[in-house]
Parts: sequence; structure tokens; C-alpha cells
Amino acid sequence: MWLTLAMIRFPDKAFEAAVHGLKVWFEIVFPALLPFFIGAEILMGLGVVHFMGVLLEPFMRPLFNVPGAGSFVLAMGLASGYPIGAVLTAKLRKQNLCTQTEAERLVSFTNTADPLFMIGAVGVGMFGLVEAGNIITVTHYIAALLTGLILRFYAPHGQSSFQLDGGKGNMLVRALKALYRARVEDGRPFGRLLGDAIREAVNTLLTVGGFIILFSVMIQMATVMGVTPFLGRLCGQLLSACGLSQGLAPSLISGFFEITIGSDHAARAVDAANNLLPLSERIIVVTAIIGWSGLSVHFQVAAMVNETDIRMIPYILARVLHAALSGLAAYFLLPYLMKTVSAPTVPAFAAGSTATALSYWRWRLLHLGLYPLLIMLGLGIINAIYTSLRRNYF
Repeated sequence: MWLTLAMIRFPDKAFEAAVHGLKVWFEIVFPALLPFFIGAEILMGLGVVHFMGVLLEPFMRPLFNVPGAGSFVLAMGLASGYPIGAVLTAKLRKQNLCTQTEAERLVSFTNTADPLFMIGAVGVGMFGLVEAGNIITVTHYIAALLTGLILRFYAPHGQSSFQLDGGKGNMLVRALKALYRARVEDGRPFGRLLGDAIREAVNTLLTVGGFIILFSVMIQMATVMGVTPFLGRLCGQLLSACGLSQGLAPSLISGFFEITIGSDHAARAVDAANNLLPLSERIIVVTAIIGWSGLSVHFQVAAMVNETDIRMIPYILARVLHAALSGLAAYFLLPYLMKTVSAPTVPAFAAGSTATALSYWRWRLLHLGLYPLLIMLGLGIINAIYTSLRRNYF
């Protein structure tokens, strides 16, 4: 009722906010995530999840207390950003590749921001410093992995999923056999698999777009109705207790609802004299906002896991933990990482011709395509070393 009355009172502001949300979704989110949603659907249909489940079971189970198939979600989630971690976790749960408890652990630390958002959009686009993006990315992933390690103790007596292939013999051979069996069981020809992947990816992104537009309008209405400034004054007291500037309060309030808007406000936060607040304080707040990820992302996750038995309360608590760990990691690491910060840079792809935009997307697709492969390769190398050490010394 409040939102409806606000839109009736300020129809022009509501329309502008909706257009802004639509623009963000259509120009940034849709082209950035569509290829990876399609790719993830195809890889799952081809049996790659089962392959990685067998190959990385000895690594994922001891560290994070999740099945080896979670390594695929971890790689795609870290590389591609919100909300692909939640989408893939829900698919694993539907296929009974993980239990309810394991799915709740998995979604809580694999649904992260992608590196190009933190480095490109936030670091270069908002701060004008690529080093700031690097600091935010490092602290965000450190906090994500720490969250996963802590959550391995969540519901310790919960049911564990079966191992995809518990036989003996060469692990790579067993993984390839699991991939072949999964492909045979799926049975869809590649043309149908591709069509299904595109349809499901577009439907998912339409849902994401609806949430982005809705929360864009909600934040604008809260601002024009005076709710955001009021909450900002209350939040300022908390920031003062933590030794941070009260001028960052509006950023936290916006970031509570939507990650991009909150990060942008924090990057441009000024004091009473209209001077930028200290860079270290702005980075700490941005890392906390990205760790929390905003109600917009939380509702996207709720929509993605709606048809499963995955509960949202553990996920929300994990977001609070991730935000706190991100802020603490930034606070302790900034004195060392700030030494690399140089003069502000100009966003290379902030504006320009159509050719520049096309070059940006080629660059973005190339790098985001490589990230999952590099993460999977890294996990495989770590697993091989771990398995060898356990066999020889334990």
C-alpha cells in the first residue's frame, strides 16, 4: 500500500526509476549473464557436474562439507556472479545431487559477486581506481571462502549425500565414466539441450530483471518519501561507533536494498564540506555492501530456490556473516594493499562509440569464460596434491 501510494504521489520519479532499472538490466545484467546461464545449462546436461563431482569429492567434502558436484557451482558462482550460484544449487538439489543441508551450505558461499563487476564496474567505473577493485575482489573472495569453511559446521548432524562414484581405481577414469552415464541418462540430443538451455536462461533473467526494476522503484520512492534519510541518521550512529564517517550512512541504506546503487553512493560519499571521504572508509563500506548483496539479490535467490526445500534463513544469516567478514578483511588488509594504489584512472569503457561497446563485451565474455576454467583447473590441481599427500602420509 505504501509503495502504491508513493507511486501515485510521485509518478514521474517512479517512471524514471523503473526506466533506470530496466536500462541496468538490459544493458549490463542481461548480456553479461545470458551466455553463462546458457553455458551452465548445457554443461549440466552434458554431465560435467557428475565429472567434477567424482574428481573433486575428496577436496570439497573435507573443506566445505558439500559433495564434489558443488565444485562446479563454486567455479561458476565465483566467476559469473549473482545469482548463478543459487540457480545451480537449486538444480543440484532438484537432481538429488546434494541434501537440503548441503544445498543451504553451498548457496551461502558460492552466490558471490563476479570479479569484473568488482574490478570493472566498482573499481574503475565508480572509484576510478583499478587497485580499489582489486582490493574489494580479494577481500570479497577471502570472506566467501571463510564463510564456506565456517558453514561446514552448520547442522553437523544433517544428512549427507551419497558419493557419485565411490569405487576404487583411477579417479580420472571414474570421473569420465560418471560423465558418460549422466549424458546417457539425460538422453536429450544436443539441439534440444541447447533450446532448453536458452529458454530456461531467458526465463531466469526475466525474473532477475523484474526484481531489479522493482527495487529500483522502491529505493527511489523511499528516498523521495524521506524514509532513506531517516534511516540514514539512525545508521550514522552505528558507523560512528565503528569509527567510520556518518556520511557513509546513506550508502549503507541504499546498499541494504540494492548492491549497485549502494556501492555507487559509497564510492562518491562526501562530508559536510563536500570533500570525498577517506578512500579506506569507502572501500570498507563497499566490501560490506557487496558481501551483503542487497535485498534485491536475496529475493532473486528466493525465486530461484522456490521449488526446492532450501530455506532462506541460513542464507540470510550467511550474508550477514559474509558482510562482516568482508569489512573486517578490508580493515586489516588495507594498510598493506593500499600501498599499490596509484592516481585515479579513467574508465576505459565508460562511454564511447559502438565499436568501443562491442570491444568491451568481447573482452568481458573472454575473461568471464576463462575464469570458470581457471577455477576448475585450480581446484583440480589442489585436489590432486591433497589426494597424493593423504595417500602417502596419512
